Amino acid sequence: MKLFQEFKEFISRGNVLDMAIGVIIGGAFTAIVNSLVNDIFMPLLGLLTGGMNFASLALRLGENEDDLLRYGSFLAAVINFLLIALVLFLVIKAINKLRSFKKKEPQAPAPAVKVCLFCKSEIDPAATRCPHCTSVLDEG
Repeated sequence: MKLFQEFKEFISRGNVLDMAIGVIIGGAFTAIVNSLVNDIFMPLLGLLTGGMNFASLALRLGENEDDLLRYGSFLAAVINFLLIALVLFLVIKAINKLRSFKKKEPQAPAPAVKVCLFCKSEIDPAATRCPHCTSVLDEG
């Protein structure tokens, strides 16, 4: 019974649910990228190379029709991977940029007065000489 309770707590945590949603969305996104590569990029790439169909590119290894090295399909898979990696990179970069905006803290206002290092009197922050002891003050 304790094992069931621990499993129930594990499943109901936000991280597990977020991960499950991410996997589902990732699967749907993969279908979109596959369509983008197979239906748009590969035909355009074929036009640039004189009407070549990359998906049908293969090298015959033997006498049998099934002895084919399908490097065109591999090329499509590499393009799929690169596009997915590019989109993930851009999404993570955007998320990190949004997080950096949230982390910026408002700057404290400039002090209304500063203290003379020599006589410890309060003076105007723009003063370069203390009006009380006439000491020359640093600009910092």
